[in-house]
Amino acid sequence: MKWTKFTLTTTTAAVDLISSMLDKIGIEGIEIEDHVPLTDADTKGMFIDILPELPPDDGTALVSFYLEDLSDLERILRDIEEGLDELSEFVDVGERTITTSETEDIDWINNWKQYFKPFTVDDILIKPTWEPVPPEHEGKLLIEIDPGTAFGTGKHETTQLCIRQLKEYVKADSAVLDVGTGSGILGIAALTLGAKRVFGTDLDENAIQAVRENLAANHIPAERFLAVQGNIIDDRTVQEAAGYECYDIAVANILAPVIILLLGEIAQHIRHGGIFIMSGIINTKEADVRSAIEANEAFEMIETTYQGEWVSMTARRR
Repeated sequence: MKWTKFTLTTTTAAVDLISSMLDKIGIEGIEIEDHVPLTDADTKGMFIDILPELPPDDGTALVSFYLEDLSDLERILRDIEEGLDELSEFVDVGERTITTSETEDIDWINNWKQYFKPFTVDDILIKPTWEPVPPEHEGKLLIEIDPGTAFGTGKHETTQLCIRQLKEYVKADSAVLDVGTGSGILGIAALTLGAKRVFGTDLDENAIQAVRENLAANHIPAERFLAVQGNIIDDRTVQEAAGYECYDIAVANILAPVIILLLGEIAQHIRHGGIFIMSGIINTKEADVRSAIEANEAFEMIETTYQGEWVSMTARRR
């Protein structure tokens, strides 16, 4: 089955009004492409470290939508033209040309699964729930993961760096705080390595369901890993739910700017002598994070590890 893609060339000034107009016509879901750079306010809550290079903003934008059923196409295109006529009285709608192309009917939510295969982090086997254990890895410590629409298969260098640090510091009675838990892979790794309990936070509501499902896949009782949606940096409810000075280890595989923001808050939740494992740090941001740790009287740096272009830093709470 194929879908037909329709792309309208317009202006950035008209995008919001055109989006609303298409919604009223009955078109659900659109794709917008422009060259408008993101502001600091735009990126504040986004886990973005390196932004793509964009061409100069020339004021143009592309608005695309997809149709499977073309039986009512004439009416839809007519309504769009009439809508553009009305909007042109208030805003520059630009070229307003519409081009068409065909695209395959791909299950984008699940298509990535073909690339997620079993792999090892030292003596730990991490595999998707739908793959069998490879014979050559029988007997290894096993973590099964289905991230769903949450971030975290474990294959990224930063996740592997964190897992290796957890192997070094997790003990049988460890309580672990997992910030930006995603699929729950780091918390589940900690529990698999012997931790007593995990408290996880994530901004994405999909992460909470992913954690539940991955706990079940790994036969871990749900009460050992409590995951909540929210931002521990500024959400008092999340902060209080986590508790204060009660974790032996905190782990955050996010990105450098967020880690810098986290440092002050995380210190309140870790016991004196507790460990903070940080990754998601591209090597060009290493100096920034190191400076922030050194400037924070609550922490002392104890270890830095590397994999590819990525860095993990481990600090101890004084």
